[in-house]
Amino acid sequence: MSEAEDAVQETWLRWDGSPITPASTKAFLSAVVTRISIDVLRSARVRREEYVGPWFPEPLMADPYQDPERSAELADSLSMAALLLLERLSPLERAVFVLREVFAFGFPEIASAVGRSETACRQLAVRARRHMDEGRPRFDADRKEREELAERFFDAFREGDVDALRELLAADVHMVGDSGGKAPQWARGIVGAGNVARLLAAIVPPFGRIGGVVEPHRVNGQPGAILRDRDGRVLNTVVLDVLDGRIQTIRSVINPDKLGHVGPVADARAVLRETWQARRDADRPEERPAP
Repeated sequence: MSEAEDAVQETWLRWDGSPITPASTKAFLSAVVTRISIDVLRSARVRREEYVGPWFPEPLMADPYQDPERSAELADSLSMAALLLLERLSPLERAVFVLREVFAFGFPEIASAVGRSETACRQLAVRARRHMDEGRPRFDADRKEREELAERFFDAFREGDVDALRELLAADVHMVGDSGGKAPQWARGIVGAGNVARLLAAIVPPFGRIGGVVEPHRVNGQPGAILRDRDGRVLNTVVLDVLDGRIQTIRSVINPDKLGHVGPVADARAVLRETWQARRDADRPEERPAP
């Protein structure tokens, strides 16, 4: 988020400080922000090689477009799964793909923005589209159905209902999180409906007993939630991938460095310790006086 904001800010400064007025404002701004973004992506790719554990993009909570039709059109492009696929592309492929597929730029405009020939940009677009199509998930078309399934999931989630959770999960569901080594997280994720359902049922009810809140929210245009501690601080975000009427993937971002734009961040380790203590207290048999 901060890198994107910096790229836009730097573009504005260059525009404001330009001694001449460009013939095309759109061409100037798109070229500058694209080239800055390519440099940022190249640098980020090097840093990511040293990242601890799975890496996810920062959760996007706010709708960047007020136009509902435009928001719906971009929803799948902003999904966590789509953004992860974009990470597979080279910086140039990514820039060309986004300009062409998301913003519908023509190839002459794209060539000017990235500093390559039109022929090269067409080749980059073909390669990028092929990589994206090979890995693109098939989301259910019915958004209402997705939202209703998510509502049922979070109801069962709060109640710790193992059977209800298992019913909503795909047999090979994968639950995985991005902690960046800065918060507690499962090493390689949890796989299988039974395993995921049991773990969620074990953790969430005691989390609620210590004042934790599960707040349903659209995240990256998908059904999801924000988990907060008793003081309203953000513990993590959760995103659900839905296919064929079942939840296929549960992605959690718990790295505190990626949550600051959502709100004040909780101490995840302290919350988890308190949650497990609440669970142990609930499981401990009540002491009865000796007869």
